[in-house]
Amino acid sequence: GIVPLQGARTPMSAITATDPRTSAQAATTALHGATREYLSFKLGAEEYGIDILKVQEIRGYENPTRIANAAHFIKGVVNLRGVIVPIVDMRLRFGLSDVQYNSFTVVIILNIASRTVGMVVDSVSDVLELGGDAIKPAPEFNGAIEAAYITGLGTLKSGDAERMLILMDIEQMMTAPDMGLMDEPLVH
Repeated sequence: GIVPLQGARTPMSAITATDPRTSAQAATTALHGATREYLSFKLGAEEYGIDILKVQEIRGYENPTRIANAAHFIKGVVNLRGVIVPIVDMRLRFGLSDVQYNSFTVVIILNIASRTVGMVVDSVSDVLELGGDAIKPAPEFNGAIEAAYITGLGTLKSGDAERMLILMDIEQMMTAPDMGLMDEPLVH
C-alpha cells in the first residue's frame, strides 16, 4: 500500500536583522539550522533520520525485477507509475546480518539529484521535528554507516526516555560513486 506523506512543511523562520539581538539569533539559527522535519526509520538496532523533503512516498516491499551485474545491495528495479526506480536494500548495503522481508519491510521512495530511488529499510517510525539544539555533531563511532554520510545525532526526549536518531545525508550517500546509481541509467 502507498502511504502519501501529507503535510510535510518547511518552517519559514524569516528573521529580520535590524535589532542586534535578532541578528545574533539569526547567526545561531544559521549555525544550527531551523527546525527541520525528519523521517525516522530502523536499520537493524539503530534508528536513522533523513530530511523529509527528500521523501516522495513510502510503500510496502514488493519483489523488484532483478538486473544483471548490479551490485548485491541493488535488489532490482520497480516500475512506479511509468518511472523505472532502482531499489537499494540499505541493510545489505551496510552489511547487516539477518535481513528479512516481512510485512514491516518498507521502501522509502526518494527524490535525489532529479532521480527517483527506492531504499529498503526494516521499518519506518515517524516524522519528527528537530530543532538545532536537539542535534549534536556525530562523534566517531563504529556504526554501520560511513561517518561521511552522518550529519549529526538527534536527541528525542519523551518523558524520562531518550531516543538517539542518527541523521543521515541521504543525497550525498545515494550519489556516491560506489552506489553506482547516478552515472548511468540502470535500464538501457
